Amino acid sequence: MNTDAAYYRLAIRIFADFSGSIAVPAVFAALIGKWLDEKYGTEPKFLALFLLLALLSTAWIVVKKAKRYQKEYDALNKKASSGK
Repeated sequence: MNTDAAYYRLAIRIFADFSGSIAVPAVFAALIGKWLDEKYGTEPKFLALFLLLALLSTAWIVVKKAKRYQKEYDALNKKASSGK
């Protein structure tokens, strides 16, 4: 397998994974917060609360995934350097 191709595949996987990890919680938080605010007439309290929770959970998820991808990247570097 071409080493460059392995790096590109890892980069695309990281991009897709992080994009979803950032977008999905924010969208759900906005939808749920807006719905609760309309239901209880508390605009924008629930929206702000859920967006804050989404931000915190996203940060935790991204840090956790970054550590996992760092291990994969290090293993790929080790494999590439031993193959040359």
